[in-house]
Amino acid sequence: MVQSVTYQSETKTVPFQGKSIVLESLTPVLSPKEKEKRKKDIERCLYEVFSKYRRAGDSPA
Repeated sequence: MVQSVTYQSETKTVPFQGKSIVLESLTPVLSPKEKEKRKKDIERCLYEVFSKYRRAGDSPA
């Protein structure tokens, strides 16, 4: 089953090297349950990365 995702758009015009550029940020609109699931997935992945480097840093140089 394919679920369509809607996005909230935020547009800003910012100066860059003397020119104006338009930045558009798209944020998915998620249900509270889906937000919590994504948050836990991100936390798990970050924990794995930090744990990997923590173990590498524990080794004597």
